[in-house]
Amino acid sequence: MDRAAPDHAQLMDGVYRVQRHFYDATRKYYLLGRDRMIDGLDVKNRGTVLELGCGTGRNLVLAARRYPGAQFFGLDISSEMLATAEAAIDRAGLSGRVALARGDATRFEPRALFDTGRFDRVFVSYALSMIPGWERTVALGLDALAPGGELHVVDFGGQERLPGWFRAALRAWLAKFHVSPRNGLRAVLEKECERTGASLSMDSLYRGYAVHAVLRAR
Repeated sequence: MDRAAPDHAQLMDGVYRVQRHFYDATRKYYLLGRDRMIDGLDVKNRGTVLELGCGTGRNLVLAARRYPGAQFFGLDISSEMLATAEAAIDRAGLSGRVALARGDATRFEPRALFDTGRFDRVFVSYALSMIPGWERTVALGLDALAPGGELHVVDFGGQERLPGWFRAALRAWLAKFHVSPRNGLRAVLEKECERTGASLSMDSLYRGYAVHAVLRAR
C-alpha cells in the first residue's frame, strides 16, 4: 500500500479502536437498508461473495446464514475492525466459510488476498462514504465480478425528500466520523456501466435517506 493507504488505515483504526465494541448496537438505528440488500443478493449454491469494507463482520455473518451454500470473503483496511469481525465469525461458527483479509478497497488484488479472482456477488455497505478515492472501489468491485455477477451498493443518499434541517444535522454529525455521503454516486455508477457494459438499477430508500444500487455484469 502506498502512503495514502497506511494513513487512512491509521485513521480508521483510531476511529474504531473503541467504537468497534459497540458499533453494531448503535449503527442499526441509522445504517438503513443493509438487510434488504443482503436479502437481494440471491446467491446460488456454491456461489462466492466478497464484501468490501466489511467492518465488524455483521453483514458477512447475516449473509452467510442467509445463504448457507455460499463461500464468503471480507476485506477491510482497519485491523481493529477485522479483529472484531474475526471474533464475530468465530462465535457464529462460520470460520470455515468466511475468509478475511486486510487491504485497501481502492487498490486490492483479490487473487493475492483470497486465491480467487472472480466473485458471483460483491457488495459494499455504507463504506463508499468513508473511502477516499471511492470511485476506484466501484471500478475494482465491478472488475472482480464473474460473468453475470452483481455488485450491490447501499449507502447514504441525498436525503432530498427529508427536511433541510434533518439533512444538515445528519451530515454535520456524520462528518465527525469522517463520513461523507457521495452526491456523485449515480454518475460514477453510470460511467462504470458504460466502461464495462454492466446494467444499473438504483432505488431511493426512506425518502432519499439511503440508496440501493445493483450493477449487473454482462
